Amino acid sequence: MTEKDTYKTITVATENILFKDKNSKFFGYAFPVLNENEAKEHIEKLKKEHHSARHWCYAYKIGIETIIFRANDDGEPSNSAGMPIYNQLLSFDVTNALIVVVRYFGGIKLGVSGLINAYKTTAQLTLEASNIVKKTINIDYNIFFGYKSMNTVMRIIKEKNLNITNQKMELDCKITISVRKKEAESVYDTFKKLYEIDIRKI
Repeated sequence: MTEKDTYKTITVATENILFKDKNSKFFGYAFPVLNENEAKEHIEKLKKEHHSARHWCYAYKIGIETIIFRANDDGEPSNSAGMPIYNQLLSFDVTNALIVVVRYFGGIKLGVSGLINAYKTTAQLTLEASNIVKKTINIDYNIFFGYKSMNTVMRIIKEKNLNITNQKMELDCKITISVRKKEAESVYDTFKKLYEIDIRKI
C-alpha cells in the first residue's frame, strides 16, 4: 500500500448556513484552523456575535499525520451535537477545520435523535457549501552549498521541478525546498550523494 501524501482541507471560512427544525434555528460555520488557539478565537467571536443563542456546539480536527480533535456538546445532551458535527468532518475527510453550529431554541424540544439529525445536517450543509481542496503533504529541506556548486543544485531543482520556498545566495548559499512526501527520499538521496553539498531536513 502506498503511503498517503495528500489531505483535504477548507481554504476560506463558510458562514451562516441555516437549518431549521421545529422553530429552532441552527447556523453552521466552517473555518480553516491550524491550531487549537485559532479554533478558540473563532468560537469566542461567534459567542459574541450570537450572544442571545442557546448553544454554540462545535468540533474540530487539526493535523495531517498526528490528529488533534475535539467535539463539544455545549450543554446539549451528551453526544447529541459535538460528535455528529465531528463525524461530518470524518465523512468529508477534511482536516485543519473547525465547524461551529449555533442554536437558537425555538421552544419545542427536538429529543436526542432530533438534535443528532439537526447538528449532523447543519454540519453537512456547511461542509457542502465549503471550498474543499486537496493539498500535498510536503517535507522541507535546507540545501547548503558553496557558490561553485550553484549550477549543479539549480539543475537538479529544475529537472525535478522542485519548489523553492526560500533562498540566500552569497558566498555560502542556502536554498529551502518543499518536496512532496512520496518524492522526498529520492530528492534527499540525490543531493546527499553530491560532493560539497549538504541537505538537511527541517
